[in-house]
Amino acid sequence: MRVGIGYDSHRLVSGRPLILGGEHIPSDRGLEGHSDADAAAHALTDAILGAAGIGNIGELFPDTDATWKDADSLALLRAAHERVKQQGYRAVQADLTIILERPKLGPALPAIRRGLAEALGLPPDGICVKPKTNEGMGFIGRGEGIAVLAVATLEPC
Repeated sequence: MRVGIGYDSHRLVSGRPLILGGEHIPSDRGLEGHSDADAAAHALTDAILGAAGIGNIGELFPDTDATWKDADSLALLRAAHERVKQQGYRAVQADLTIILERPKLGPALPAIRRGLAEALGLPPDGICVKPKTNEGMGFIGRGEGIAVLAVATLEPC
């Protein structure tokens, strides 16, 4: 069994959709990034790549490559999982913490879990997603951005 940790953060900006776990979240601002900036998918991608010992999302899908401009981050997660499987592992579960002040994610949590689980071929209960605030502290507390922590477990396939 292998365990990996992933982290991602993005700045909130006007004129972009807010996408987490492939779900469009109602918001007046979204995450800035080269792809669709889905910080949940990015953190989970790094977690599975790290657990397999095969690098990180920036190495596989660099923001200097126009191929990945506005890319669907769930598609990147699926592609990363294929690489993980080529190394002889498969994801069995993941736990994510999404840190943001607003918007509240409660109503979107089942869809976020479902999107991430489907990308890895897991049942919805194979993914846990917990939203947390930063209690008004730092860039997250000021509403300037969102951060995500992810832990993933792999097993040999």
